[in-house]
Amino acid sequence: MPAIVGVAQVITLGNSSVFHIGDVYKIMPFSNAKTFSGAGSFNTGERLRVDNNLSSTNTFDPDMIDQNNAFNM
Repeated sequence: MPAIVGVAQVITLGNSSVFHIGDVYKIMPFSNAKTFSGAGSFNTGERLRVDNNLSSTNTFDPDMIDQNNAFNM
C-alpha cells in the first residue's frame, strides 16, 4: 500500500545500515559479521550487577562456512 511520507532527516548512517521508507520489495545487506561475546556482554543500564563466575565463550567453528552475501548488489 503506497504511503505519503513527510520530511525525513537522516543525520548519519553506518557502514552497513539500511534506511527504509515506504514500500519495499527486497532489502539485502552488503556485509556480514560474526560476533562472539560472553555472558552479560551486551547488558546496559545503571547500577547493573552481573555475576558470571565460571563463564566461557565457545568460539570453535569447525565448518568455517557461514551464509554469504554473494548475490546482493
